[in-house]
Amino acid sequence: MTETPEMTRKQVLQAEMVLLRQEHRDLDAAIAALQDTLNVDMLTLKRLKRNKLSLKDKIARLEDAITPDIIA
Repeated sequence: MTETPEMTRKQVLQAEMVLLRQEHRDLDAAIAALQDTLNVDMLTLKRLKRNKLSLKDKIARLEDAITPDIIA
């Protein structure tokens, strides 16, 4: 029988971080496009910016989980 290789925890976190970074870039593009319109929906713009900030926080937590603490 052939075993399927399992991903390590670090690989899973890295894959999740790649997805979150892509979503962050997509939100950035959506925000820029919305700001370029004449009638900007401020509520939608605020929601997109809040989601983008939330993603940034999640990415930072994942980076902290991936990078080991080095005690000098």
